[in-house]
Amino acid sequence: MEQTDFQKSLDNAEAQMRKGVLEFAILLVIAKKKTYANEIITQLQDVKLTVVEGTIYPLLSRLKNSGLLNYDWEESKAGPPRKYYTLTEKGSRFLAGCETQWQSLEKAIANLKK
Repeated sequence: MEQTDFQKSLDNAEAQMRKGVLEFAILLVIAKKKTYANEIITQLQDVKLTVVEGTIYPLLSRLKNSGLLNYDWEESKAGPPRKYYTLTEKGSRFLAGCETQWQSLEKAIANLKK
C-alpha cells in the first residue's frame, strides 16, 4: 500500500525535526557520563529517537572536530577497545546554550498553540 502525499509529508517533517535535535540529544547523553557510541545509540533508541551507526559516527566525529568532545580508547571485556566520549569545557558551554535555545523553542511553540 502506497503512502499518501500527506503521510509522506508528515514523515519528512518528523525526520527533519529528529535530525535537528539529534546533536543536542547526543550531547545530553554524553554529559551524563563517559560513554561509547553503542551506548549512545541504545539510550537514544530507549527514548524513541531512532538513530543508526551510519548517522552517529560522522556526527560524533564532527562534534569532536568542533572541539565539543574528547575521546579515550579503553579496553573492553567484550571485544576490541572502545572509544569513550566526554564533553570538553567548550562542549559543556555549547550544551548549556542548546538547553537555553530548546527552552525558548518550547515556549514559542506553546505560545503558538494557545
